[in-house]
Amino acid sequence: MTKSQNFYLKDTIQSKNIFVGKYTYFAKENIHEDFERDYVLYNKEGRSNLIIGNFTSIANGVEFIMPSANHSMTSFSTYPFMLVKNEWADKTSMTVKDLPEKGDTIVGHDVWIGRNATILPGVTIGNGAVIGSNAVVSKDVPDYAIVAGNPARIIRYRFSTEMITFLNELEWWHFSDAQLDQAVPYLTNLNLEKSKQALLNIKNSQ
Repeated sequence: MTKSQNFYLKDTIQSKNIFVGKYTYFAKENIHEDFERDYVLYNKEGRSNLIIGNFTSIANGVEFIMPSANHSMTSFSTYPFMLVKNEWADKTSMTVKDLPEKGDTIVGHDVWIGRNATILPGVTIGNGAVIGSNAVVSKDVPDYAIVAGNPARIIRYRFSTEMITFLNELEWWHFSDAQLDQAVPYLTNLNLEKSKQALLNIKNSQ
């Protein structure tokens, strides 16, 4: 196993329906791994989008399942006849566009997604959430919740409701680089109350 190599996804994305914010990284374990090819599965442009915010950390092995993975469960057969054989494609009563559509998959800002987690189509993961290793996320995850398991369930929240409101209003993930240079000591300080006012001052300084 090779050492993980973190890289910013924003500079590598080619698909027109994948949008990634600044400083969000994916920890790949070898140079041959490709995020879009290997970890965004069943992606077809023209359907739903994958939207990932700023400063999100994505561990190796995390898979995003896109809506084209869905099969019809309301017809007699779930089998995708239109995809596997040309002769059948002309005879089916539905097209790929008729397959279930879950909507955009949205990952907020400052999210940490643990190794080998699976994100199913159409979910929204809130700001500051933590997704445990090997979790299967099939439902929306609230801001700053820690979830784990299959299916993923809330273990606890990282902060109080008051602190979560403060962070969402602060929106430090939209700071300029100059503001971030000042903010980093406070974003990483364990004395949260002491850091709150300093971060507000930085936000209001520019």
